[in-house]
Amino acid sequence: MAIKHNNQIQNHHFHKDWQRRVRVHFEQAGRKHSRREARLAKAAAVAPRPVDKLRPVVRCPTVKYNRRVRAGRGFTLAELKEAGIPKKLAPTIGISVDHRRNNYSKESLVANVARLKDYKARLILFPRKSGQFKKLDSSADEVNAAKAAFAAEGQTQGYTTNVGSLLPIKNATAEEAITEVKRDDLPKGEEAAYRRLREARSEARYKGIREKRAKAKAEEESAAKK
Repeated sequence: MAIKHNNQIQNHHFHKDWQRRVRVHFEQAGRKHSRREARLAKAAAVAPRPVDKLRPVVRCPTVKYNRRVRAGRGFTLAELKEAGIPKKLAPTIGISVDHRRNNYSKESLVANVARLKDYKARLILFPRKSGQFKKLDSSADEVNAAKAAFAAEGQTQGYTTNVGSLLPIKNATAEEAITEVKRDDLPKGEEAAYRRLREARSEARYKGIREKRAKAKAEEESAAKK
């Protein structure tokens, strides 16, 4: 009787020394500590400048997540113009710019312009060369006050240990985002809004039928008069 298979051994690679190739991650805690130390070292090196650039507030894509806001790639040219910041100056003072992004709503434009103005009000520009102040630099009093605050004992915490994002973006909680509107707070004439919507829907739905009936009735009346 003929054999219906060739008795081939399955290729399972039993001769590989797989114990030597198993990757473990016992260094997770150590690498976490190293990353934190590197962030603190960077913050201390660039102090009193912020570690990160200023990013705009944008909506997350798709209908599923567009209720949330996050940091975008950069501010649009329209937002910079509205805030009074030249587009070539912005990257030099810690503001990220994205010339491809557009503002499709007034809400995003207003929010990001306010964010830029808030940053601009807090910004202190040191002169490139000590004592040689130029047009866009902050005044000597502001620079001296910032240096004094940075050098004062106990005041360096905000510069060397705070490595969080600049002007952090926060999402509103469900309790803050949803508020109950009472009937007394409604504008005049909006108390029966639901009934008015239903009536408008009914009128739009039966508009053609009612016009047809009125036209037929007018034709009958004109024919009866003849």
